Amino acid sequence: MTNIRRSLVINFFSSTGATIVQFIVSMLLARMLSPAEIGVFSMTVVFVNIAHIFRDFGVGTYLQREPELTEERMRAAIGVMFTTSWLIAVALFLASGAISRWFNEPAMLPVMQVLAIGFLFIPFGSITHSMLTREFAAGKQAIVNVVGTATFAVTCLGLAALGFGTMSMAWANLANIIACAIAYIPLRPKILPWLPSFRKWRHVMHFGVGSLLSNCLGSINNALPDILLGKLGNATLVGLFSRASSTVSIFTYVAGSTVNYGSLSYISQAHHKKEPLGPLINRATSLLTGVGWTALALTYVFSEEIIATLYGEKWLPAVPAIDALLLASAVGMMFNYTSTALTAIGRPYLSATPIVAMLATRIVFGYVLFKGDIESFSWSICSATLVAAPVMIYQHYAYLGHRFSTMLVALWPSAAVALICLAAALMFKAILPASLPPMAVLLILALPLASVWYVALRLTGHPLSAELHHVANGLKARLA
Repeated sequence: MTNIRRSLVINFFSSTGATIVQFIVSMLLARMLSPAEIGVFSMTVVFVNIAHIFRDFGVGTYLQREPELTEERMRAAIGVMFTTSWLIAVALFLASGAISRWFNEPAMLPVMQVLAIGFLFIPFGSITHSMLTREFAAGKQAIVNVVGTATFAVTCLGLAALGFGTMSMAWANLANIIACAIAYIPLRPKILPWLPSFRKWRHVMHFGVGSLLSNCLGSINNALPDILLGKLGNATLVGLFSRASSTVSIFTYVAGSTVNYGSLSYISQAHHKKEPLGPLINRATSLLTGVGWTALALTYVFSEEIIATLYGEKWLPAVPAIDALLLASAVGMMFNYTSTALTAIGRPYLSATPIVAMLATRIVFGYVLFKGDIESFSWSICSATLVAAPVMIYQHYAYLGHRFSTMLVALWPSAAVALICLAAALMFKAILPASLPPMAVLLILALPLASVWYVALRLTGHPLSAELHHVANGLKARLA
């Protein structure tokens, strides 16, 4: 248990450090590249993300969860991984021309070809990564993470400064994959064979098919906005929409791994003990929205200041898309643990149902509501989220024994805290001189708004207040 905890701590700091570096790189790129250049990469990478699901085919999970991992099964997993990865590489490379013509965007062709080449090198590192995860060797993985992140940052920013434009991100992605593959060589577990085999491939493939459907639908659903907007609009609109989405998702991007960490195991244990899941889901969602809804409310007030500070004033045309995306994100937070809970009770396939509903409505609303600007498109995405909500409400009632009305009662303190902070932010912003730079506004109001948030937690009796006190007492004890 001590080794596992140590691995989790190492993994947390490693992933957090990589996230910070990548976020800084994205901020710098936003000032070095145009919206159209970033839009081209966003339109291209969505196909690559979908391909990654078929490339892995559950092999990574298989290597981590298989109880008896014999040499023959490891060889079969290696064989499946190399076969699927290389087939995807060839397919992406050959399809790059057709995809760029379908979008009427020639700049996508070289980007997709470079990203396709990366699939040839991915298996050399991913196999070792899965084995090290199985052994909780987070220290070794952290070394590779540092190498890959540094390689990506230096390559991307260096090539962008030299004028490579969109291709700077494509070549940086390939450099990252190759650097990680090389870094994994001396860290390769001794029990891991080098040569592949196909004698037990059916066993590996059967395991992978089980998780393919929901993962594939989820990836397509995440990729659909960029694909749809790229087809209906152009690369510039895609670039602006991606920055609006990134602004709304800052809280999820920074805290996502923390708020979801251990949730599957915790809910699974409660289910096996025959404990009701409703109170558990209500409390977890209340803690999440106690921070998340306030973050969204403040993003609504300071959307222009945040975008100007992070990405530069040339990205301000992305602001009109933010309001609808904020509403969609607020609704999505209410169902953050739905998929996890369905997996915990042994019914992960049910997660595909709301995704299918959201996919269909996103396509329909995208064509019907789109008026040539990102604001109308963002409202089509929001509308699709609202349509999928009743499906998840029914799943809570039918499969989790959880009435949605009890969640609404549990979440009223979060809503009250968000409204109090929203009102305070509007008042503080009105008081400050309009001539202040955007960054100065954010820095000046950070501490006062944090104080208002804490006072609001105490006034509403929000359960997050007790959690904060518990953490603070623990820190005091450690310091003492």
